[in-house]
Amino acid sequence: MAISSLAYIGVRSSNLNDWSSFAGSLLGMQCLERAGKTLAMRMDDHAQRLVVSDEPGETIAFIGWEVESSADLNHYGARLEAAGHAVTYGNRDLAERRFVDELLICRDPAGYRTELVFKPHKVEEPFSPQRAIEGFKTGPLGMGHVVLHVADAERIAPFYCDLLDFSVSDYGLKPVPLYFFHINERHHSFAIVGSGKGGFHHFMVEYENLDDVGQGYDLALLEEDKVAYTLGRHTNDYMTSFYARTPSDFFVESGWGGRLIDTARWQPHETTVGPSFWGHERLYLNEEERVRFRDMRLRAAADGQRTPHLINCPWLYRQ
Repeated sequence: MAISSLAYIGVRSSNLNDWSSFAGSLLGMQCLERAGKTLAMRMDDHAQRLVVSDEPGETIAFIGWEVESSADLNHYGARLEAAGHAVTYGNRDLAERRFVDELLICRDPAGYRTELVFKPHKVEEPFSPQRAIEGFKTGPLGMGHVVLHVADAERIAPFYCDLLDFSVSDYGLKPVPLYFFHINERHHSFAIVGSGKGGFHHFMVEYENLDDVGQGYDLALLEEDKVAYTLGRHTNDYMTSFYARTPSDFFVESGWGGRLIDTARWQPHETTVGPSFWGHERLYLNEEERVRFRDMRLRAAADGQRTPHLINCPWLYRQ
């Protein structure tokens, strides 16, 4: 019994037109026809991966995690209820709107809506990106990853580890607490930032081709204040990426080359070298806050920190 991947995410926003342009023209998703006040996007053979609903808030609405079997829903539902968390099972109408066979709903201790879903629906019609990209790295790894702001990371982590069986990949305590969790070979599908506040920090989509990231970066640079983090490479998951500001003012990370781990042998550990080997200048922060991250990058460079050479890596392109 296990949660296997990130199935989908939902966002509340009153900027559906801007989201349609952002997700299609910049990210390269396939925007589907609107159904009332909802905009849905595809990334692969799943019926939908990203849903934006015309509601106030400009933040995360829900996160859908795929389970391996229908019995897993009852297993996790009973465990959550025993721990004092309210659980409801989605009716047929909600399951149809989520394009899944079954689902249950609960909220984590920070109030974020968590949906466990069985059998997301797939479609035969080929994925048709709205900009010329090779495609997204999804499949058994799921949609990508999500990162949430929380007031107290140490209070939230047990909900995901003890009740939902997420595993800690690594964590950093400076300059802010960051905890990363995996549920499959992707280094992390979920993370929390102990920033002392709430809300959506970012979600990540991973491309099959590095050039698709670079070409998206060029597009983002054409718009003032669209780039939130410059191009850079992370120290823990080795992702080469940049972050763009969404119409809802949180971020999307566009990445390539993410690390795959051996989940059976992986040991959680603290990282101290900072979040990035190079780049990822946080343009949205004030200068004092940016300096803290910049100093960590410069120290990592001075210490000769590098991404390990990857074995059998098809340089730049999938083969």
